[in-house]
Amino acid sequence: MEWLALVLFLLILVVTLLGFPIALVLGGISTIFGLLFVPDFLSVLPMRLMGVLQNYVLISVPLFIFMGIMLEKSGLAEDLLTTMAALFGKLRGGLAVSVIIVGAMLAASTGIVGATVITMGLISLPSMLKVGYSQSISTGTIAASGTLGQIIPPSIVLILLGSVLNVSVGDLFAVSFLPGFLLVMAYIIYVLLSFNIGSNKLNSNQDEVHFSIPSRRKVLKVFVLPLLLIFLVLGSIFSGIASPTEAAAVGAMGAMLIAFISRKISFKIIKESAIQTSQLTSMVFLILFGAATFSLVFRGLQGEKLLLDFVQNSDMPASRFILILMIVIFIAGFFIDFIEIIFIIVPVVLPILTMYKVNLIWIGLLMALNLQTSFLTPPFGFALFYLKGVAPPEVKTINIYKGVIPFLIIQLLLLLLVYFYPSWWI
Repeated sequence: MEWLALVLFLLILVVTLLGFPIALVLGGISTIFGLLFVPDFLSVLPMRLMGVLQNYVLISVPLFIFMGIMLEKSGLAEDLLTTMAALFGKLRGGLAVSVIIVGAMLAASTGIVGATVITMGLISLPSMLKVGYSQSISTGTIAASGTLGQIIPPSIVLILLGSVLNVSVGDLFAVSFLPGFLLVMAYIIYVLLSFNIGSNKLNSNQDEVHFSIPSRRKVLKVFVLPLLLIFLVLGSIFSGIASPTEAAAVGAMGAMLIAFISRKISFKIIKESAIQTSQLTSMVFLILFGAATFSLVFRGLQGEKLLLDFVQNSDMPASRFILILMIVIFIAGFFIDFIEIIFIIVPVVLPILTMYKVNLIWIGLLMALNLQTSFLTPPFGFALFYLKGVAPPEVKTINIYKGVIPFLIIQLLLLLLVYFYPSWWI
């Protein structure tokens, strides 16, 4: 029976790679195997699905999604980018530095990659190309900055990982803050070195952006609101005042208040935000239902026993198994989405990680950093698709691929640092 579990896993992986919707693949194939080979499958499945719906932490998913969409429609990203570009415009590589800082702020405010990449691509990419930035450095900076929302809290990736690993989402948020900050600093250092001593070095008259210097009042207005929202959401979680779900509710209300203060709120915007939130949330929970079905059938076929016996018989140390797991997740990121990786691979290896008695918060941090690379790895990195969709026609796909490689290397170096020195972060 346990070999049928392996067949189930491989079949789901192959059909997913063929391009079929992951939610239907997970749920459909698992249901067929469950009906054929797992006793009492239909009597146990409803309880498993209700367990997903009753998960209190997952309520934060639609709330954070709504917060991100509302902030996007309130014009926050556009105001941040134009103001930051005006402040750093005279600095060589100043526009790129502005994009990275704004990407980090939007990550801490929304946690949604698609909205961040699209917004920054529309606003900043034409300006970067106009002043002489190469296509590679421009697109690479925008795409990499947009993915910061996957590691800087609040992050949908961290929420889903916390749910699957059965660990505190608040703890995951806390340990992810420092790596996220280091990643931002590494991006900025790379960009400054690239523009001042590297191949992207520009003449001083080229690297000037003619934005009028904003008044102190405008700077305060632009930065105070998002910083206040970040403080309310993350500060309430880290201080223990609120759970991630409660903080997400505060964030959703705060995003509406920012839109109101910015005079960009209307019934139409609220309706559009609610519809988009419902669509994205439905997609996530449909995948969750499919993942719950897959996990139930995989265990019913004694797939866990097969893997545990294999690992125990191989006498593989925990460090080697985790390294192999990270390599598998990284390679999978070339072909499938981070949600698919979380709900196909992580439940399968969780019993082995539990057997090794490793710190699952550390494992969650490693996985989050690794999954962040899936947004940038060609050919199917979602951030690359988002950016290509809004880039000017003259921007070539190959240049987008070239541009993200240095940022991918930075991410992998940080991943190795977290892997070899776990005590620094936990």
